[in-house]
Amino acid sequence: MFRKMRRFNQQISLSESIEILEKGKTGVLAVLGDNGYPYTIPLNYVYSDNKIYFHCAKTGHKISALQNCDKVSFCVVDKDEVVAEKLTTYFRSVVVFGKAKILTETEDIVKAAQILGLKYYNNPEFIDSEIQNFINTLCCVQISAEHITGKQAKELISEQNPR
Repeated sequence: MFRKMRRFNQQISLSESIEILEKGKTGVLAVLGDNGYPYTIPLNYVYSDNKIYFHCAKTGHKISALQNCDKVSFCVVDKDEVVAEKLTTYFRSVVVFGKAKILTETEDIVKAAQILGLKYYNNPEFIDSEIQNFINTLCCVQISAEHITGKQAKELISEQNPR
């Protein structure tokens, strides 16, 4: 169902891709926006148990797009080093294809918000207090990953496997 990577020799393993997703802080969500145009938005997220979670407003372009089509892609850039003298970039990134679900059950919203909050601030009492303060306006989205691929610059491959 999903394409194979054209430059498969630059593909990183699934476990390396998951490590990138786990340590990353910002990703770019791509949805099918208004009038068939792609719409992308950078956002903070957390990856847990083959799912990506983020929070957002209950209304707006992103939510409307997700209500119209649940298929999304999500990209995280781990390395982006321009090497001017070689006219190239040493990059490493991961793309996730999956289906998004706007969480509606309070229990699911709280769980997602806790996981997300604890990634960025390790204070469970404060996170729980903030969730309770904003529970009526909090919207959380879960992306279930269906396909994950990571890719890196060929120069990085030789750095990892010196001869």
